[in-house]
Amino acid sequence: MNAKSTFDDDVATTANLLGREPKNFKIPAPLTEHGHAKIISIFNQKGGVGKTTSTINLGAALAELGRRVLLVDFDPQGGLSLGLGVNAHSLPLENTVYYALMTPDANIDEIVLKSSVANLDFLPANRDLGTAETTLGAEIGGQQYLKRALARLSSEYDVILIDCQPTMGQLTINALVASDEVIVPLQCEYFALHGFIELKGNIDKVRSFLNPDLKLIGILATMYDRKTLHNREVLTAILEKYPEDVFETIIAKTIRFSETTVAGEPITAYASSSGGAQSYRRLARELIARGGAR
Repeated sequence: MNAKSTFDDDVATTANLLGREPKNFKIPAPLTEHGHAKIISIFNQKGGVGKTTSTINLGAALAELGRRVLLVDFDPQGGLSLGLGVNAHSLPLENTVYYALMTPDANIDEIVLKSSVANLDFLPANRDLGTAETTLGAEIGGQQYLKRALARLSSEYDVILIDCQPTMGQLTINALVASDEVIVPLQCEYFALHGFIELKGNIDKVRSFLNPDLKLIGILATMYDRKTLHNREVLTAILEKYPEDVFETIIAKTIRFSETTVAGEPITAYASSSGGAQSYRRLARELIARGGAR
């Protein structure tokens, strides 16, 4: 781990915004055994809010802490796969998450790919996954297919993060049914707060009808510009309305995130000592402190 990785000097926090002392999230103890994965969907119905970026970099930060992490690319655009250096659109169907989803006897271990980061694996997705929307809706038990597929991997990982597509369709319902928790990346802009109200209603419906154990583990403020009054006002409004639901760690804007996509690496590897890398390391420690991961 980079020597600066526990320093929070460059990390924006809600505590700073409110004039409070930020919490100190210490490096958690190593795990003595692995498995019984916590499954977390990273979801927002709006695109372009840092959802895929957060899935990749939070996963990499958790892996640095010795957690065995599986990322699930569950968006037909395949952005997560590309962000880890794999153009999944060139992969045969049987080497993607679609095949694991729709084929009960698929050997899912053969579909999992290793990333360039130790302890960080992923299930790739391509445009074939989009055809599952219609199929899942017509199948008896179709909302349980991803849960069935991931059950075969749960004993091998400590955390499974699902990168959802930005729509409330059958794929997202599958992800939420398979999950223990949800993280909602929320861009600090005016319409985000209104969009979250609708999103929270949809999560509540999934909890009521399909997955009673599902819980919102946190709202993650993303793409934050400390110099912009509008961003500060929106974030303050979110904190006033949902004081217990917002992660203290904020993900600030940086050009480094777009550079990492081109490089096909998490920011923790590409720009290890950057503020962006430190933010996701702090978020990983905060998630564990909240009980959202082991």
